[in-house]
This record gives sequence, C-alpha cells and structure tokens, in this order.
Amino acid sequence: MIDSTNNQDGNAGPDAAAIWDLLVVGAGPAGATAARTAAESGLSVLLIERSALPRYKTCGGGLIGYSRAALPPDFVVPVRQRIDSITFTHNGRKSRTRRDKDASLFDLVNRAEFDYALVETAVKAGAEVRERTGLTRLTETPDLVTAILADGSAVRARCVVGADGSAGRTGRYVGVRCDQIDLGLEAEIPVPPQVAAQWAGRLLIDWGPVPGSYGWVFPKGAVLTVGVIAARSQSGAAGDRGAGRGDGESTRAYYRDFIARLGLAEYTPLNDSGHLTRCRETGSPLYRGRVLVAGDAAGLLEPWTREGISYALRSGRLAGLAAVSIHAGTPAPQAGADYAEQVEKTLGGEMAAGKLLLAAFIKHPGYFHAAITTLPPAWRAFTGFCRGGISLEALMRSRPAQIAMRTLG
Repeated sequence: MIDSTNNQDGNAGPDAAAIWDLLVVGAGPAGATAARTAAESGLSVLLIERSALPRYKTCGGGLIGYSRAALPPDFVVPVRQRIDSITFTHNGRKSRTRRDKDASLFDLVNRAEFDYALVETAVKAGAEVRERTGLTRLTETPDLVTAILADGSAVRARCVVGADGSAGRTGRYVGVRCDQIDLGLEAEIPVPPQVAAQWAGRLLIDWGPVPGSYGWVFPKGAVLTVGVIAARSQSGAAGDRGAGRGDGESTRAYYRDFIARLGLAEYTPLNDSGHLTRCRETGSPLYRGRVLVAGDAAGLLEPWTREGISYALRSGRLAGLAAVSIHAGTPAPQAGADYAEQVEKTLGGEMAAGKLLLAAFIKHPGYFHAAITTLPPAWRAFTGFCRGGISLEALMRSRPAQIAMRTLG
C-alpha cells in the first residue's frame, strides 16, 4: 500500500469541503502520469483507484522505444527481461527467428510492478492516492466537477482526468466512440528453469488463424506471459460491454491450441484472464466540460499491434498539462480543445497508420510474415518501430510502404 498523506492545502483525507485542482480516476500509466505531471507543477492532485495497489493488469507488458521515451528521466524501469530476438510463426508454421545485435528491441515488465512504480512517482511529486475507491458518477457546474464515489461520498475538483480503462465510467461520460473492439486472452504461466532458459532474451509472435489475430509469448524470467488477440470491427460507445464480442469461441479455440502447441498446457497459470480492448473512432470526443479522458479510457492504442502503454503515457502527460493550463486560468473548454488537438497531432496519425496496417494484415497475413522474416528493409522498419526510431505514421509515408500497400490493395 502506498502512503500518500500529504496534507496539501488542507485537502488530505476525505473532506467534502475540499476542492482539488485535479482528480484522476484510475492508477494505470495514463492516470499516474497525469497525476505526476500536474503535481510537479504544484497542483493539488487526488488519484483514486478502485483496486488495491499493486493490482494485476491483463497486458503483455512490452515497452517499445516510445514508451521508454515518455517515462520520467529518473524513472527506473522494473525490467523483467530485455529482448533482442523474436521468433515469428504463421499459425504455428514457418518458424523464423530474427535477432538484432545492436540493442534490445523490447523491455518486458510485470504490469503490476510497472504501474505501481509510476504511481510512486506521482506520490513523490505530491499527489495523494486513495485505493479501493471506485467512481459511480460525475456531475458538473461551470466551475467544478463533483465525483460521487462508490461509498457514497463526494469529491470536488476543478478538473478530472479519466484513466479508468476502456469500460470505465469516464469514457461513457465524455461519450467516447470506438470502432474496433478486440478480445484478448492471456495467462501468466510459471515454468521450470530449463523451459525459462529456452525463452531467455527471445519472444514469440504468431500470426494467427482468426482474421487480424496474433499470439505472443513474452518471457519474464520464471514466468511466461502467453496470450492471443483477435480483431472485431464494430462501432460502439466506450464502456458498452456487449459490443464487439463477435465470434469469441474462435479466439478462445486459438488460445487453447496456441498454449497446447507450445507445450505449456501442463503448467498451472498464476493468472488466466480475458479483456476487451477498444480503439477510438476518428473524431471521437476526448473531453466534456472539465473532464478529459486519456489512455484506454479514450480508446487510445495502436490498432494493429494493440500497443497501448506508450499511448497511455503520452496522453496522460498531455492531460496533466491541460489540468495545469486550467489551473493557470485557461477556460476549461479551451484547455479541453487544446488537449484534443495535441492528442490528434501526436497520436492521431499513428493510429490512422495502424488502421491501414491492420486492414492489410487481415487480408494478407502471409505477406506480413514473409516480409518481416525475409526482407531486410521490412525487418529494419520493424526494429526501428520497436526502438522508437520511426513511427508508424512516418513508416507509412515512406515510398516502400506506399508501394507495398498499393500492391496489397
């Protein structure tokens, strides 16, 4: 448990009379980053999380270059394993391992440890954290937002950043719309030392049999994170738990077959879970009044790989800066509009590029497998993206990518 009693401006502890400069809902990467950013600028910040910390999060836990670049300069990443080799398969066949000798491609983390460390940076900056504190609803006046919590108490703030996930209440309040909803299934599987040694420094990506799907093995010492995800394009509001489930049984069959094929079915998982990822529809709102949404709550993730940590960190920082702007006197509607503009500028193009790649991948997974495993330019582009040297948006503007996309139709 984090000790975050700050007594800042008389706001520490449940106090109906207190008015916080910023209330952050959700203690994942987006929420912790927004809280830290605002607290570092002197704002009084309350960060609430419905679970006890640290809490388990269904996620591969792979940090690409853009994620590392978005972390605080003095942040010590709790790395479980660094990856310099990737084995690619196409539905379990055509195995090819590629290695990059120059530098690691991914840093793999346990999300409970990683998220907890980010929350600690927010506390160090001056934010207060309340665990086991859920949000029930939000109401607004021109000057304040009132958050009604699960225990019936109320918290008032001049600004709210919603980072409570794709099925959270803040996304519904803002009216986030998502046009891609995917089902992800994942297990954390402890393995014997001899099995762990086989995976040391190497991860697996399997282009799956379900259209738009892939599976992964992310090694983290004595534990392997194993999962699959499948695309399902369907419009729906954020938080609509029934939308986009599609043929979930085909995804579950792929998941079972994938684990069995790898010889991992005999081991008992520490966690075995599923979740829906929701990707924002172009033009979907990112704020309403004094309430901003970031990370998964805003549907911000890369549509093809479904990478979301870098999007959470970057949008969380922008949301925290928007709260600072409101505190400095910028009218809330203007600060919200500025925030949305910055998100579109920094992340919108990457998401658009990811949607194009996903559409092509759904039609031609074999081409993607062949290109990455046999063509040096494709491998260099892939490793450049992993390290943060080139964005998907810049990659898709390149002449080779444009030629390839025209060929694929």
